[in-house]
Amino acid sequence: MAKEGRSILVVDDEPKIVEVLSALFTSRGFRVFTAENGRRALEIFDGQNIDLVVLDLMMPGLSGEDVCRAIRRKSRVPVIMLTAKAEESDVVEGLGLGADDYVAKPFGLRELYARVEAVLRRAENDLVPLAVRSSWRNGDLVIDFEKNALRKKGSRLTLTPTEWKLLSALVKYPGKVFTREELIAIALGGEFEGYDRAIDSHIKNIRQKIEDDPKNPVYILTVHGLGYKFGGE
Repeated sequence: MAKEGRSILVVDDEPKIVEVLSALFTSRGFRVFTAENGRRALEIFDGQNIDLVVLDLMMPGLSGEDVCRAIRRKSRVPVIMLTAKAEESDVVEGLGLGADDYVAKPFGLRELYARVEAVLRRAENDLVPLAVRSSWRNGDLVIDFEKNALRKKGSRLTLTPTEWKLLSALVKYPGKVFTREELIAIALGGEFEGYDRAIDSHIKNIRQKIEDDPKNPVYILTVHGLGYKFGGE
């Protein structure tokens, strides 16, 4: 069964496929969003907290390749490509666009769901951001993930291992709202034995280091009643 609250976006111009996959993922406990074309898919992606995208490669108008590129410019959310093109060169091209897996049509539902579970497990353990080095607000905040280096206004800052994992998780999915439970599971896994409210203390400490005014943050934002998200642009 899917973890509570997991959302999946199914994008395909074939209504029957959308219907079958929607029923499959709903029965596994996912919140399912559907789109019949690329433009609608991006509208939904920008407006919802999507945990995984199942994306048809060949669609009229905005193609699956274009949608994948657009998603990868803003997010590391896992993408599984669906396509009737099964040549090795097509697979390589799809993965090169940033897709996490590639499933050829026709496919078995059990196989596809196994791929979904595997990709989601990998995503939980992969805190690699969109870029090795990221900068916000004209260099006000700079994170070099390859060197585990953080600079604020040019000065080097030090984060604890827990703070680093939390910040990495938030940056990996810019704009996504994380509950405290999700931050524990995704960023800290089984290593964390504290209460979920302890996340608030860690967030407070990170804000003290990276925000000009910790009481009015611009990077780590509180979404009241839900949790936290990264607001850097």
